[in-house]
Amino acid sequence: MPELGDFEGDWRLARLIDDRLAGQEGRFEGRARLTAAGDGALAYVESGTLHLGAAPPLQAERRYIWRAQDGRIAVFFADGRTFHSFRPTGEGAGTDHPCGADFYRVAYDFNDFPRWTTRWRVSGPRKDYEMRTTYLRA
Repeated sequence: MPELGDFEGDWRLARLIDDRLAGQEGRFEGRARLTAAGDGALAYVESGTLHLGAAPPLQAERRYIWRAQDGRIAVFFADGRTFHSFRPTGEGAGTDHPCGADFYRVAYDFNDFPRWTTRWRVSGPRKDYEMRTTYLRA
């Protein structure tokens, strides 16, 4: 079972997006870098190119903070708000994240670590999409 420190470093990532509400598909290709952020936390910075439908490609970035917490990894937004948590073992659901009237549900798969995947299912009045991401050591 990987621990928080096992994620430190650079990862290549590929994401497929199925946006049912907009009736379009997309993909994101880029890198995620996890670096020591003090207090035992890791700063997660994801950057790359987003291709969505027929729109021109966009440069995109996400930032989170990861912390070990009671056998899980807790993920926080860059401003410190709680996002979700997951157990870094096997295959299983992370905690859900309500966001207004929309609902985010995640599942992780660490069975082939250091290759690992996430699957987000987002639903609500303003969103209806699924994202599948694969991470590989860079």
